[in-house]
Amino acid sequence: MIPDILPRQVNRRIGRAMHDYGMLRDGDKVLVAVSGGVDSMVLAWLLAMWRAKAPIGYSVHAVNIDAGFWSPVSGTVRPAESIAAQMAQFNIEFSIENGDFSGEGQRTCFTCSRQRRRQLFELARKGGYTKIALGHHKDDLVETLFLNMLYSGNISTMVPRQDLFNGRLALIRPLAYLEKNEVRLIARRVGIRPVENLCPLAGDTRRETVRNVLENVYREVPGAKGSIFASLANIRHDYILKREPSGG
Repeated sequence: MIPDILPRQVNRRIGRAMHDYGMLRDGDKVLVAVSGGVDSMVLAWLLAMWRAKAPIGYSVHAVNIDAGFWSPVSGTVRPAESIAAQMAQFNIEFSIENGDFSGEGQRTCFTCSRQRRRQLFELARKGGYTKIALGHHKDDLVETLFLNMLYSGNISTMVPRQDLFNGRLALIRPLAYLEKNEVRLIARRVGIRPVENLCPLAGDTRRETVRNVLENVYREVPGAKGSIFASLANIRHDYILKREPSGG
């Protein structure tokens, strides 16, 4: 089923990312954070289908943390329910959690993201999950590098695997070696449809600004995305600014 949908090179790069970062092991309980975008839903589908050919056994449960922007008086379908219907189509275990944003003050992209992360960690702890899978791909990692350089003054990005809580939990990003257009292609082949993001700040964020800047770079410099991504694993430490220790 997977080889019929995934182009050979795409299938190979997913497997290489999983192998390079030791993302899955026998007996893992994987919690997939599903937002409603095609990236996270493709990831849920992929991990569920991958079990058919994997030499190990693991479980997959998808979860959506509802940010609470939908109103029953809107006359529209609740986005979380639309996600649930697509997860059911692929026989993926799925649950909806109401977001708890109390005490966050003014809601921003940062505060929403932070609170969702807290809830995911708590769900993982209570459910005994060993991995939280996130749908970030190569474009996301490159964009995060530039976000941090432009707005935070540091050189860093999201990593394909991040161990937390003394190794009891790991964040994994199995799509890290795929480009956005490749994930979209999988979504079309599988029949996954994006669910509308009702956040009033959607499309008006720093990430969107960086994305537009990078699109211009990619048009002007062929191969730039691949080179930038490769640079994340090719840091020449001798040519990075370092302050000399003060004193005698």
